[in-house]
Amino acid sequence: MRAYDLSEINRRILNDAENYVKECDARLNSKVVMAANSIIGHMKESPVVLLSGPSGSGKTTTAMKIEEELEKQGVRTVTISMDNYFKTLDPETAPRTPSGDIDYESPELLDMELLDEHFTALERGERIRIPHFMFARQKRSTTQFTPLRLRENEVAIFEGIHALNDRITDTHPEAFKLYISASSHIEKDGRPIFESSWLRLTRRVVRDDNFRGTNARVTLKLWANVLRGEKLYIDPYIHKANISIDSTLPYEVSLLKRYAEPLFREIPPSTPEYAQLEKICEAFQFFEELNPALVGPNSLIREFIGGSAYYADNKEDR
Repeated sequence: MRAYDLSEINRRILNDAENYVKECDARLNSKVVMAANSIIGHMKESPVVLLSGPSGSGKTTTAMKIEEELEKQGVRTVTISMDNYFKTLDPETAPRTPSGDIDYESPELLDMELLDEHFTALERGERIRIPHFMFARQKRSTTQFTPLRLRENEVAIFEGIHALNDRITDTHPEAFKLYISASSHIEKDGRPIFESSWLRLTRRVVRDDNFRGTNARVTLKLWANVLRGEKLYIDPYIHKANISIDSTLPYEVSLLKRYAEPLFREIPPSTPEYAQLEKICEAFQFFEELNPALVGPNSLIREFIGGSAYYADNKEDR
């Protein structure tokens, strides 16, 4: 975990914002290139890449960036969201949180047997049919599939929060494994002022409001169980990654505050998580604001605020 200094962030935004943004994005892109090179070096072992990370880490854009870099180097790449391997939800048998709600973070909702079959088939050069999960109906389609067969010099990136779970990696240890997370915090006078979990929450609130039709109050209500799920289902497997990438962009709080603060201010004080929001909004005041026009379409942060080169800006593509 790294700490960035608030005074340095504000100084660069006030004096040299355009170059600062480019430098931060370039540092993250260099990690993407490193990951792509490592995947190429591992292709003889397996054409399957497993990419995991907690909510709000930019997994999908990172996967697309890696795919882009691999394609530049002549490796055809397909990125698959493991969300499509969710099983049709049965409220009678679904895992539950301690409060009795359905535990949407649980790996028990994934069809681990089908994933195992598909990884084995891809490694053998056989064809698979990737399922399609309909989130609005919480069920898997019986008619929609995407066929896939990997040929020589081709890889498949499977992206999802449970990609490093033992039930996957123990049966396919040969797969290349990546972990992505916004894991750095920001300090003021040597003390933390903006935690990494706040950053990921802010990203998710902005993204959910922009592209998923979910208001900040709903996102915040789910957040406690998201963090619980990370501790139970993601953190124990981080060490399995061949490479870990910190997706934090030092300038992003200065950018996100203009989008997130109005959404947070709409949440009533009676909300149980309101005290945490107050702390986040108080911290926003210490950051100089950054003009979003300075952020390029290839930046990872565009996944959350819109204008990304990797997506059409509509709800269906997120």
